[in-house]
Amino acid sequence: MNIKMNMIYWRGESFWLGKLLEHPEIMTQGETLEELEENIKDAYFLMVMDEVPERYQMREIAV
Repeated sequence: MNIKMNMIYWRGESFWLGKLLEHPEIMTQGETLEELEENIKDAYFLMVMDEVPERYQMREIAV
């Protein structure tokens, strides 16, 4: 599954900060832009998988 979203980001005093335009409640930071991107992917995955049990099935569907 390859979902594309828009990351809004800026340089803070010590870190790069960013959030997802499509999910503004997801915000994180990183020492580099690469780390910020990985952290925001992790945060998105944690949000999507919240309350999903360890054993689950997945099926691709068209919406």
